[in-house]
Amino acid sequence: MPTPIRTPTWVSRRRHFEQKLWDLDKCRDINQLKQMQALVYKSNLQQDPFIAPKLIAAFSLCRQMGSALKVFSQVHDPNVHLYNSLIRAHIYNSQPSQAFATLFDMQCSGIFPDNFTFSFLLKGCSGKCWSSVVSMIHTHVVKWGFDEDIYVPNSLIDAYSKCGLVGVRAAGQLFREMKERDVVSWNSMIGALLKVGDLSEARKLFDEMPQRDRVSWNTMLDGYTKAEEMSVAFELFKNMPQRDVVSWSTMVSGYCKAGDLEMARMLFDKMPEKNLVTWTIMISGYAEKGLVKEAIGLYIRMEEAGLRLDVAAFVSILAACAESGMLSLGKRVHDTVERSMYKCNTLVCNALIDMYAKSGCLHKAYKVFNGLKKRDLVSWNAMIHGLAMHGHGKKALELFFRMKQEGFVPDKVTLVGILCACNHTGLVDEGIIYFYSMEKDYGVIPEVEHYGCLIDLLGRGGYVKEAFELARKMPLEPNVKIWGSVLGACRMHKAVELADVVRNLLDKLEPQNAGKLSALSNIYASGGDWDNVAKIRLMMKSIGRPKQSGASLLVLNDEYREFTVMDKSHAKSDKIYQMVDRIGQHLKLLSPVPAGLCDE
Repeated sequence: MPTPIRTPTWVSRRRHFEQKLWDLDKCRDINQLKQMQALVYKSNLQQDPFIAPKLIAAFSLCRQMGSALKVFSQVHDPNVHLYNSLIRAHIYNSQPSQAFATLFDMQCSGIFPDNFTFSFLLKGCSGKCWSSVVSMIHTHVVKWGFDEDIYVPNSLIDAYSKCGLVGVRAAGQLFREMKERDVVSWNSMIGALLKVGDLSEARKLFDEMPQRDRVSWNTMLDGYTKAEEMSVAFELFKNMPQRDVVSWSTMVSGYCKAGDLEMARMLFDKMPEKNLVTWTIMISGYAEKGLVKEAIGLYIRMEEAGLRLDVAAFVSILAACAESGMLSLGKRVHDTVERSMYKCNTLVCNALIDMYAKSGCLHKAYKVFNGLKKRDLVSWNAMIHGLAMHGHGKKALELFFRMKQEGFVPDKVTLVGILCACNHTGLVDEGIIYFYSMEKDYGVIPEVEHYGCLIDLLGRGGYVKEAFELARKMPLEPNVKIWGSVLGACRMHKAVELADVVRNLLDKLEPQNAGKLSALSNIYASGGDWDNVAKIRLMMKSIGRPKQSGASLLVLNDEYREFTVMDKSHAKSDKIYQMVDRIGQHLKLLSPVPAGLCDE
């Protein structure tokens, strides 16, 4: 019997290698990349003008800029394409100064930039401080004649839009001077105007557009929702020729932020297609408003639908739980995290620490914190702030020392937490030392928040005049909160004359603030000055806007119960007040423990 003929199963190694080389610039696995680099060297292709830029791009994606620079240095005669690859790599890795240094090196080597060179550089210019640099690039673009290439002016408009109001004005002038505009030009200009809050001018351009795409509609829709003009946003939404998941999500998010959760849920339910972002927006919206049952119910539905949360979704929902104190949903999310691939993710664990700390579960926050394999500064800050806000000032300071021992340098957020820790624990001397060592020891220039913490610390500690003088002489303009803090200290320590001065300063900042008048009335009352009490009460009535009462939130059977002073909206308010009275009477009967008994 002759042997049967079989189809060959071998694959050409050369063809496989060429295919790998073609997709080399998309490789994100550093081990595979190094294997490919070894094959490139073995084949003596490291000088190839097609392969070297791809290697640089791949190392850039893997955040290995040292290796990318080594690849570049091994090419004897780099061309503009190779230089552009290195410039782009520096920009991608947030190294704009190195990108510009590469441009200058290229020019010194006698190689002229092309249209891509400037477009890559412009992507690294973000912020008001970059306005002059963008203008410089604009001059070079005109000099080299690249302003005729529509791709470059579009990049300029986008870069200018990130430089604040001055940049947007320059972008507007460039837009008007453009001989040819495409839909990207119009969209970029509309987006720039919306960034500085010029909604009317953006709408005017939108109406003038010769042709719109989905980005045009969604950009304008996003502008209206961020400005909380939901009625106009809804009209625009209705008139859209095509709505995608971004359009629906923008509207759901807008109504959530505006507090209209019924409308948000109605749109959410009507969505033809939902993605993870939309589910996250709706769940976070319920969580922020303290609607426990709705948030948990929707979260369960999302899990049943088979959607797997990513880092952004976990962080967003946990942040909403932290703000509202919705511990029940936070715990459920934590259970999901433990079953997922993100249980060791630093960002997710930081969100868990923050949620538990703000909810008062410091032991759970500590457990997550101690279990973190890779902590960053945010991890330490979240734990320090959590301890500080719940009165564990000394533990917060101990953690601060531990943080420094492990090589972390405190930032302005850390130092706000430390000053708060001193404030809540009454450590006046320590707080003063930390405040005045900020710039010298850590290079952090005190901001309004730091001054506010120290002023509040001094006021609570009885140094009312010192707090007032610091507020008056601080290099930054004191805000309403700072003067309110000084006024609170005046009330606590019955500094009536100083309270009058502070009230006059507050009048200039916020004349219609009933809260400061209420505090001043209490100060006069504590000093027995009933004439001034009567005058203040009349002033409060003339304002016509009573001070909003403080509220207490209690969670019972997964529902939030809100209680305010003299509030009788609760169905069982009579029984509640009877119990409060009984507790008050019981406390009066309890006499303080005589001195010395505790030692026996």
